[in-house]
Amino acid sequence: MIQERSMLTVADNSGAKIIQCFRVLGATRRRYARIGDVIVASVKKAEPRKAIKKKDIVRAVIIRQKQPLRRADGSYIRFDENAAILIDAKQEPKATRIFGPVPREIKEKGFEKILTMAKEIV
Repeated sequence: MIQERSMLTVADNSGAKIIQCFRVLGATRRRYARIGDVIVASVKKAEPRKAIKKKDIVRAVIIRQKQPLRRADGSYIRFDENAAILIDAKQEPKATRIFGPVPREIKEKGFEKILTMAKEIV
C-alpha cells in the first residue's frame, strides 16, 4: 500500500533514484495505491547529468510493494521494497531499461511495454 508521503525507489535508468508520492490517481479521495496503479510523485534524489532532475514532478506506475498482494489463484506475492517506474503522458516508460523483477499483474493494468522491457517476470 503506497500512500501520500511514501518514499519509493525508482527501478529504471531514467535518472531518478528516490521519489516521494504526493497523489494517488484514479478517484477523488483514493488513499492507497497498489501494484499497477499510477501516482504523481516528486523526485527527491537523482543522478547527475540525466534527463530527470531533483524536484521534478513525475508520474510513476508502481511495480513492487512490500504489502503482500493476493493473486487470483490464492497465492500471495510480496517484495522487499516499494518501487516504481516513471512514465510519460502516453503511459509508456521514460527509461530504456528496467531493473529487478516485475509482477505479471502489470500486463492486466495495460502496461505491456513495461513487461516487455523487464528481464524477470514473477
